[in-house]
Amino acid sequence: MTLISFVVPAYRVQGYLRECLDSILAQPVTDIEVIGVDDCSPDASGDILDEYAARDDRVRAVRLDRNLGLGPARNAGLDRAVGEYVWFVDGDDWLVPDCLVEVAERLHTTRPDVLLVDHVRAHWDDMVTGSAMAEVFPEPTGPVTFRLRERPETLELLHTAWNRLVRRQFLAEVGLRFAPGWYEDVSFSYPVLLAADRIGVLDTVCVNYRQRRAGAITKTQGERHFEVFEQWHRVFREADRFDAGQLRAALFERMMWHYLTVLGNEDRIPAELRPTFFARVTIDHARFRPPGGHRIPAGVEGLKHRLVAAGQWRTYSALRATSRTGEKARRTAGRVRRRVVPPAKATVRAARDVALYGYHRAELRRPLDENLAVYAAYWYRGYACNPAAIYEAARQSAPEIRGVWIVRRDRVHTLPEGIEYVVAGTPAYHRVLARAKWLINNVNFPDSVRKRPGSVHVQTHHGTPVKVMGLDQQRYPLGAVGMDFAGLLRRVDRWDYSITANSFSTQMWERAYPAAYTTLEVGYPRNDRLVTATTEEVLRLRAALGAGLGEQVVLYAPTHREHLPGYRPPFDPERVLDAIGPSGLLLMRSHYFHDRNRRAWPPAGRDRIIDVSAHPQVEELYLAADVLVTDYSSAMFDYAVLDRPIVIYAPDWDAYRLTRGVYFDLLAEPPGPVARTFPELLDVLRAGLSDSVAADHTRARFRERFCALEDGQAAQRVVRRVFLGDISG
Repeated sequence: MTLISFVVPAYRVQGYLRECLDSILAQPVTDIEVIGVDDCSPDASGDILDEYAARDDRVRAVRLDRNLGLGPARNAGLDRAVGEYVWFVDGDDWLVPDCLVEVAERLHTTRPDVLLVDHVRAHWDDMVTGSAMAEVFPEPTGPVTFRLRERPETLELLHTAWNRLVRRQFLAEVGLRFAPGWYEDVSFSYPVLLAADRIGVLDTVCVNYRQRRAGAITKTQGERHFEVFEQWHRVFREADRFDAGQLRAALFERMMWHYLTVLGNEDRIPAELRPTFFARVTIDHARFRPPGGHRIPAGVEGLKHRLVAAGQWRTYSALRATSRTGEKARRTAGRVRRRVVPPAKATVRAARDVALYGYHRAELRRPLDENLAVYAAYWYRGYACNPAAIYEAARQSAPEIRGVWIVRRDRVHTLPEGIEYVVAGTPAYHRVLARAKWLINNVNFPDSVRKRPGSVHVQTHHGTPVKVMGLDQQRYPLGAVGMDFAGLLRRVDRWDYSITANSFSTQMWERAYPAAYTTLEVGYPRNDRLVTATTEEVLRLRAALGAGLGEQVVLYAPTHREHLPGYRPPFDPERVLDAIGPSGLLLMRSHYFHDRNRRAWPPAGRDRIIDVSAHPQVEELYLAADVLVTDYSSAMFDYAVLDRPIVIYAPDWDAYRLTRGVYFDLLAEPPGPVARTFPELLDVLRAGLSDSVAADHTRARFRERFCALEDGQAAQRVVRRVFLGDISG
């Protein structure tokens, strides 16, 4: 018999759902099932559930034909569950590794109706805070069970569905289900405890409760927070049904704590609705106050209770304002101390930099130039990537928009003829950054760039991610040395649009860069050229590189290792050329971070080995190459658009995965043959395994997942939406 049925509702959790499902399926307990319920989610959550169900027979995917809300979605999963116990885990949370061993043991030994488990709050800034478990139960309860009236302090634990496992037959016997609406946990979690004869407590952290920076209901203002009242009304109706008796006082105290918590949260109740919310709290205080009285908290919290009982909103509001003013003063004092205490910087800005700063500030006071768009790529390295493709499309479809590129002084010579540009750091640079309405970049602009009202920032990114990025790097500190995550989020908050090439990228960016931008999942503009290139263009590019008809061109393009400066994979170009054969040509391209190296690679001893690191357009190298050899670079996703052979050469996969972090198992889902050692790479190239039926099938699956949107029109889709305001699709 299945021990645990996990019910995982999914609505707008595409960036987190994989981590949730993986954390369940990787547990060393096999008698489980996972019922994923797609609550008619507008993102890719349903597709992710289908994907997992297709490859793991423990997973069942359920698609609802309309959005019902979290409570009814959980009920839909409950109706299909067959496990002895049901665990409702939210799609954006995840389990602690191996926690299920202790959970299963406790279930087997005590057979509770309800088993409460501990959790931590996992904040988006990688901070972790504990729950109230240790405060509620200073001494662990151990493997015993009890009724709520024996341990009424149990009510002080967080009232969620995901921190408790419930015996499925018990739920059916007492007729408990989730109610619709927000705060649905309240009217389920408390009655479950009231009805249970056998409650167990496992003081082992099992759940990582994700505190999302953006997208959480608890951070959504509006009148739907008033639904908390009806959920508590249900609790008291159930209390009557289960003859709660003296527990009503404890329930009342939790109700008041909850109401005042919601009222005090500006992210939930807007200012204009607070008086009305307060009045509803006063009504419920009179309606549910126990005849025998209740415990009033000490200090300010007790004063709040008295003001609620008396209906004194103005006094309550004044008290709250005074408290907030004091807290703000303390934070300000702390910032001042942090600025004053550290020693003054040893260097002073040059007079020229001061003048430029003043000039920039003056330009910010001038109106936006409604027809000026600023483009940049790879930290001002030149004309390249998605911004270049968008620039070309805008010249055709929005010619009234003047496009200006920002470039480093040492890279000016790489710009195509006729491109208008400014040099980074000059007065012209500060002027266009201050005045432009449109700012398009494949990385972030410097911190000094302000997000002006009316300006539009477009983050195009520069690859589908294999390695973890953004906030996710906090879990891999060796690969994130020197990163300022708070500064990163300030830059992300400037984005209006995020361009993605596929659903997978959309999911990962949502988690790595949580903010309020709009995602345009349209394909990568830079790949349009790969789709539209003619045979004549390909032959011309090959000829320019010295490749004739019938010759096999292999492009080797590894990524860099931030955590291993100077690292080079074991790679002998002479032996690779021998493996390719007499008609081979080897192109070697280093990562763009090495662009200031005099030579990206050691001098080659043969003329059929060419260093193409300085070639301005990597897309031209893709078009010229017959085979791509890479490791963890996003080059594989772009090159796959061409449907040509790809070889993954991953000699340090284990170390890279553990140290730098990856978003998916590249060795399990590669675009072609995988070589873990240099001799294996030579064998692949000699045997032609990169161009075989098996490799074709592998590449087809990869292309279906990552390249489905690449039809040659991505740049035009961006221009229509961003510059022309076309939202039709």
